[in-house]
This record gives sequence, structure tokens and C-alpha cells, in this order.
Amino acid sequence: MFDFGGPSGLAFSQIPDESRGLIIGGNQMKYTRIVALLSALVLILAACGGGDDDDSSDTTEGATETTEAPTETTEGSTDTTEDMGDMDFEGLALDAGGCDYGGTIQSITAVDANTVDFQLCKSDPAFLAKLAFSVFGIQPAEHLEETGGAPLDNPIGTGPYAVSEWVRGDSVNYTAHADYYGQVPAQEQLVLKWATEGAQRLLELQSGNADLITFPSQDDWETIEGDDALTLLPKDESNILYVGFTNTFAPFDNADVRKAVAMGIDRQRIVDNFYPAGSEVASHFTPCSILGGCEGDSWYDFDAEAAKTMLADAGYPDGFDTTIYYRDVFRGYLPEPGLVAVEIQTQLAENLGINADVVVMESGQFIDESTSGLLDGIHLLGWTGDYPHPTNFLDFHFNADNPQFGDAHPEIYEPLKEAAGIADEDAVLALYEEANNAIKELVPMVPIVHSKAAFAVGADLGGAYAPPWGQVMGNLLDNGGDTLVIVQNAEPISLYCSDESDGESLRACAQSVEGLYSYGTDGSVQPQLATECVPNEDVSQWTCSLRDDAVFHNGDVMDANDVVASFSAGLDASNPLHVGNTGSFDYYAYLWGGLINAPEDEG
Repeated sequence: MFDFGGPSGLAFSQIPDESRGLIIGGNQMKYTRIVALLSALVLILAACGGGDDDDSSDTTEGATETTEAPTETTEGSTDTTEDMGDMDFEGLALDAGGCDYGGTIQSITAVDANTVDFQLCKSDPAFLAKLAFSVFGIQPAEHLEETGGAPLDNPIGTGPYAVSEWVRGDSVNYTAHADYYGQVPAQEQLVLKWATEGAQRLLELQSGNADLITFPSQDDWETIEGDDALTLLPKDESNILYVGFTNTFAPFDNADVRKAVAMGIDRQRIVDNFYPAGSEVASHFTPCSILGGCEGDSWYDFDAEAAKTMLADAGYPDGFDTTIYYRDVFRGYLPEPGLVAVEIQTQLAENLGINADVVVMESGQFIDESTSGLLDGIHLLGWTGDYPHPTNFLDFHFNADNPQFGDAHPEIYEPLKEAAGIADEDAVLALYEEANNAIKELVPMVPIVHSKAAFAVGADLGGAYAPPWGQVMGNLLDNGGDTLVIVQNAEPISLYCSDESDGESLRACAQSVEGLYSYGTDGSVQPQLATECVPNEDVSQWTCSLRDDAVFHNGDVMDANDVVASFSAGLDASNPLHVGNTGSFDYYAYLWGGLINAPEDEG
């Protein structure tokens, strides 16, 4: 039962159909069609003498007051009270009650079964690129209710595969979705497996037990290229490996200490020893292929002598003790995590006299504690771009509400916030220059490398590709058999990716749960569950038309209410379905500028 805990004090199923108002986070989801129906009834009764004028007026007035139906909209929106075509549809809406909460989204409204209206608090030129990110997948409203907002291992989507079983520690198994509207999988079964060691993933491919493996180790590239039965697929992705600090812990509360570490790490040595050809030392946090990524001054050159002097002047002439935390998960930006962690440990000792213990953490715990700002030493983490816009790299990591690096710096997040609302690409470059220079001066982290990456496949795998953005999709591949096997670097943390941020989970989710937009094989943004989303003139409102042939794995047809319910569960912190895995819903908070109704201590 969908008990929203709203002002009515009633569960959703207890409210009469004719006056049902869905309550989410204290904001009532209005059914504007009721207004039209009641108004029409009033006019009929009045014409037939069915009551005096005062009674009719009171009835109409009361209905309007109860539902607060919008009759005037901004450019690009639809007046739902004029369209009587879908008499049975009761549209949901999420309303932030204004923009004072500081986020991007003011309201999301199911105008009719196949139309969703997004009203923003400001222009967002990256809106479609964000929608294409697989975190914003759509699930049935009823399924979110039935799972209490936590479909962690049993997602229901519209994608080409349905999850049949998650065998913990071994595999996620999928069955082809026979009613899929798009390219139906050639294989009836998809098996997603994992192996943390690159050598093990390669062995699975060589033995024929895998059709595709993600991120083979650099040392294995030559072997793959020399084997006629295998193919190396270069993956032209935008990424960054960085060394992060949390400035609420000493001695990293001192900017000069952080700057000394930045100058005391020989980043070129790391790239030369542990990264494939074509990888480059990072001049900025954001790759230069992204708009505004390399505006401003380049990063500090390696200078061990100057670094040691700066550390001494900061009060640590003999160095200090600390910890380097990392997770043993091979990623495109970190193909040899253990070796790189030990290399940084060695350099800190040799160049700065810093004694660092190396601690490997379980993947989920590491992600949670590092991104929550709970690690008292150095953390070794990275980022692979989710959508092709600087907001994805900079705003996610350096916004005012991200606790990862400790207390946020207004010198960084204020120009980023301003730039995020400007549609003119030329006009934002000065703001990105300001932000990049502030990052260099304040050193919340040290950018290490933009890595080249690759997948590997059996040479006879049809349709093989390694997307620059988004996830490789099993339904686009064909091995000629009954079962397709992909081996990735680690086990998913959960299969409810609205509340996850690691690539292994996102790849697993993408096979079954789709969003309004997606990325093509070449990384281009393309409609998925939406046929199009059309903006108004200043890009502050988007009206999305939905497919009418997208069927969930449980047989239900996807409609606009599922879109509103899915976004509400992630975006509205007071929604009872805002549960997820950790409950943080990081991407909803970061990419949409903050959660609606967030508790004060969470911003």
C-alpha cells in the first residue's frame, strides 16, 4: 500500500477515486482532469436547472481549490484542462513548491499518459545529456511501492533484458524481453559475470567462456592484439584518476600541505609505468575533449625539492603519518589499483618523508565512505564521464553540497553554479577558467592521469563496440549462440541504479532499465523512452513526448506516471520511497542541484 504520510493522513489506496490526491513530501500531486470533468458537470446541471447559481459556483470553486489545476503555463507547456482525449488518466506531479530549495527542478508533471513536463528553476543546456545517463531509469510506480523504494535486486524496466536471477558472488542472469520495442536480443540469455584480476578476465575470453570483457590490463593489450581469435576495442572515454583529500581532517585541512603533496608526486612516472600508450598526465581535472575542461592554468609540475620546502614551512619538516585508501577494482582510469597505490606510497616517502599505510577497502564501503568525506587520509579514486558536459566532471565533485573533499570552496562552486545555467557555450569559458584556477590554488584533490581504455572481445562477436559514453548493451551483440557472456571488473553493488554511482552497477542496470534518453554506440544523445523532449526558448522548460509501445517486464505499458514516480522517488527526500541502497541518491542530488525537501543537515 502506497502510504505517503501526507497531510490527508490516508494511504493512497484509501482515498476515493473521484478526489484522489497523491501526496509526496507534503506536496500534493494534482489530478487536473477532475477539474475539467467537474466543471463540465456543473455547466450541464446549470443548463438543466439543476441547482441555483450559488450552488454551482461553490461546487466549481471547491473543485478548483482542491486540485489547483494549472490553466496558465509558460512557453512550451500544455494546458491539460483543454484536452479531454484521455478521460481515464489521472496524472501525477512532483512540485518543489518553488526554487528556494536551491535545486534545478521546480516541477515534473504527467500532462497525459504520453507527455511529461519538466519545469526548471533555470536554464539547463545539459538537460538531455543528463536524461541519457542510466541512473535516471524508469520503473513502474507500482513496483517502487511494492519494494518499498528499494528494488535492489529485482528491478523491472522496459529494456531488452529482464533480470531473472542475481547469484551473489557469481553472476547476474537475464532473459530476453520478447515484447521489447527496439532491437530484440539475438541471444535468449545474457550472463554478466565479474573478475577483479585482469588476467582472469583475459583467461575467460581466451577460453571462450566470455564474449566480451571490460578493461583488460595494460600488460595484456599486446597479447590480445597478437591473437587472431581476439579483438581489442579502443574505448575513447573521458576519465580522470585523482588523489583526494578530505579537508576536515588534519593535516589536510592545510592547503599548503595539499599543495606540497600535489608537487611531490611524479605523475609522469605513474603514467609511464602503469598506463597504456596514449594516456596523458592530467593538466586539469576535466579532459580537454570536454567544453571548458582545460580553461585556465595547467597543474603543478613535479618538483620534489619545492614540495618538501613547502611541507616544512607548513609545519611538517619530517613529514607525517597517513593512510592511502583504495578499492581493488580495475577501472579504465585505474587499471592497476594496488600497484598505483603502492607507487604513490613510495613517492610520498621518498619525496616528502610522508609515511602512508596502504589500506584496501571493500568496493561499496569505499565508495560510500570516500564520497561521504569519512576517510581521514588520502583516497585514490577516479571518474569516467557520464555525459559530455563539464557539469558532469566539475559540478558533481566540487558543488557546495558534496562532502567528499570536506568543506566546499565558494571560489570553486560559485562560478560553476553560474556557468551551469548559461546555454551560450562561448559565454561560459571565463567561468570555467575561474573555477579551474581555484581548483589548482585550493587543491581539493590532485589530478593524475587521463587514461586510454579498451574492451576486448572474441573476434567473431557481431556488433562489438566499446561506447565512449553510456554502457555497452547486450542486445546489440551477437555471438551466434543462445547465451551471451560479459565479464566486467566487479560485482554490482545493487541493481537499483538511481542510488548507485559505480560503473559496474550501472552496466548491470542498463541492460534492463531504460531512461527517457540514452547514448548511441557512438556516444551521441538519442531518444529512448521519449520520442523527443522539446524546450522552450530559454531552455528552462522541457516537454517530453513518450513512446506508446514501451512495455515493462511485468507486462504493464509504461506511461507518464511511471516517469513522475521514478523521478520523485530519487529527487524528493521526503518521499517514503526515497529509500534505495544507501539513501544518498548522489546523482539526483548532484546533477539536479540538490534534493527537494532535503533535511537541513543534508543541505
